[in-house]
Parts: sequence; C-alpha cells; structure tokens
Amino acid sequence: MSGIKLSICIPTYNREAYLRNALTYCENDYKFAFPFEIVICDNASTDGTQQVVEEFIARGQPIRYYKRETNAGAAANVTSALRLGKGEYLIYLADDDMLIADAVADTIRYLDNNQEVTCAHAPWFLYDEVAKTDITKFYNVEEDRKFPHGSFGDVFQYICEGHIFPEIAIYRSSALRSAWIPREFCFYPFPFLAHFLDQGAVSFLQRPFYRSIVNSAIARDRPQEGTNDVMTSWDRYRGGLEYFLYMGVKRGAMTLTPETRLKYDEMCKVFTLNRMAVAFRFWAERKNFIKAYELYTRIMWGGMLNHPEIRSFRERLPLMVAIQTLVSEVNSAIGIDTLLLGGFSEITALEGLMRELGLNGKVKVTVKLSDSPLESTAVFVSVNSDREYFVALGYLPNLVFHEHDLSRHIIM
Repeated sequence: MSGIKLSICIPTYNREAYLRNALTYCENDYKFAFPFEIVICDNASTDGTQQVVEEFIARGQPIRYYKRETNAGAAANVTSALRLGKGEYLIYLADDDMLIADAVADTIRYLDNNQEVTCAHAPWFLYDEVAKTDITKFYNVEEDRKFPHGSFGDVFQYICEGHIFPEIAIYRSSALRSAWIPREFCFYPFPFLAHFLDQGAVSFLQRPFYRSIVNSAIARDRPQEGTNDVMTSWDRYRGGLEYFLYMGVKRGAMTLTPETRLKYDEMCKVFTLNRMAVAFRFWAERKNFIKAYELYTRIMWGGMLNHPEIRSFRERLPLMVAIQTLVSEVNSAIGIDTLLLGGFSEITALEGLMRELGLNGKVKVTVKLSDSPLESTAVFVSVNSDREYFVALGYLPNLVFHEHDLSRHIIM
C-alpha cells in the first residue's frame, strides 16, 4: 500500500493560467488530516504548463506530474490521471474547477466507515468565481442514500425520478480498476455507475464536495466541455441509461417483460426529453434558433407540449427561425455580398436583427436596386408577388426570398 488516502487527478492541456489557479486552491485550501497527492496528466501542452507545475512542486505540493509526447485526446488523458493515482480513493478534478476540502474529508470519512460502498456521488455547485458565490446545485439529493450491491432497479428509479447525473464522485480505487473502461456512444457516467454497482454498494450524498466554475476570474465565457454535452449529448444520455438497464437485466437484478420494457423505455424517453429541453434553452440563449427549432420538433413529438424550458421562447421562435434561415442562406451562397430588401420602407430594425442573428458583416444591406451586380445580390421581398418581378430583372431565382419561403416549414 502507498499510504496515500486520496489522489486528486487533474488532466490538463494548454491551460497554464487555469491550472495555476486550480493549484493555488490546492495549496491554500486543501488541508487534509490524511496523506494525499495531486496527479497531473499533461496532454502534450506547448504553453507554460510544465513550468507552472514545477513551481508548485518546488513549493512543497505533493504533485506527481506526467507529460505525453503527443496529444492522446481528452478521454485518454482523464483515464490516465485516474489510473496513475496511488490513493485508496480517487477524485477527478478539472483544471479549471475546485474542491470543497472539508466536504471531501467528510466523504472520505463516510467511505472509511462504509467499506461496502464503491463510490460516493454528490451534486455539485455551479460557482461564480468572480462574485465568490454558489449559483445553484446541478441536481438535488434530499437525504443521503446508500443502494446495496446490485440494486439496479432502485438506482434506475432514483436517477430518473431525481434527474440525477452521476458525474462527480469519489471512487474506491479497488473498484475503479475494472469500472473505468472506455465507453463512447453511451454517456459514460451511467455505464460507470452500473460497473460500480456491479461490484458493491453506491451512495448519493447530500453535501456537495465539488465546485464547477461557470464564471471564471481567469477568463470570461471560456468554453466548457460540460456545456457542450448539455447542448448535444441527449441521445448519448439515453444510451447510457439503456446500458445501465441492460446490465441490470443481464445480472438478473431486473425482470424484463413486455410491460417492464415499456415502463423503462418511457422513463428513458422522459429523462432524454427533459435534457433536450435544457439543450433547447442553451441554443436559444446562444441565438441559434434554427438548432433550437429542430429540438423543439422532437420535444413536441415526445409529448412535452408546454415544457417550462421552452415557454418563454415559444412566441418569438417562428420569427427568429425565419430570419435566421434567411441569414444562413445569404451567408452560405458564394459570392453574395449584398442583401436587397424589396418593399421595406424602414430597414434599420430588420438589419439589426439580422446582424444579431449572424449576418456576415461583409454583406451590405440595402433598398437600392443599383447598389450591386445582380449575380452577387440576394433579395428579400415583403410582398410575395414582387418575387417574380426581381427574378424577371435577372436576380438569381433561388436567392429571391419571401417570408413564406422561410417560414413555410416552421410549424408550431
């Protein structure tokens, strides 16, 4: 045995400023009564990452540092950080997030006192580092729950009813050895939870021990992989749930009949639709209304006709999708540098909306026919009958639009 109680496992790549910040939290705040280490796996960074790590090693931080010669991808680097940990327990820490040290210590104490538990999950805070305040928790646990080894049915019910995401946990190293294996088409936290449950008990604790920094003091609006998952991974969420169910059935812990299959399928569907509704809001807030509308059609087909994530966008969605469709078509056509608005007396507000929705800054918006050659001009007309007039003048027929062309297939 190494004698190390906890390995804090940090994968990183070309993020020296964030890593310095994370290690500063380690240095100042992580005062544990047990031996711990920080395992850093560097995915072939070309910035000053190595120098940052060496600074903290020189200041006495218990860091073990590994650097690849070539980038192996994010998943391999996360796996490497966990596999290289020597601790009895392991925790993943993103290089731009932070732990809550006293809550981590409480969770370690819980695991010491519950040797049958293979991993202890908890919700996590979304944290504003600038204001130094917790914004919200990603999900809620009303009371500590321990699920016995193999209790797949109860855990599945718990996940679906509480909309639980088992992403943040402290893992028992002896169980992680076989639990943490590559999974891609299925959202990994659900298969991994199944693997841990297949080896022993799993717990969901009320108190968060992790802060995911959503407003960074280092840089505003930085890209976050978790946000990308929220916006695109809804079908992988369903895949993860189905993987979990498959394991439960194959281990004999869940009975599969035509009736229970329908029940589980419906639970997977509802979970997935709720995640799609969150993704809809994210896309709409980013002003990508075309993608939001695609999600809208699937959510409506799924039967969630008045989902709260959609309600506030619903009235203006058709107009936004129509205008953004025009913008997309104009931006996509090679050689188009002018958008002629035919039959509009006042264009300031309309042009402002089109710019807001992504109209290329190099495209000139005008009401004058003589401003640009016909072959480099798209036309948007206010009256459908005007379309034939502009086509007759020689404007490209598939680049003369009326609102009906843009909104015909937007069905609310």
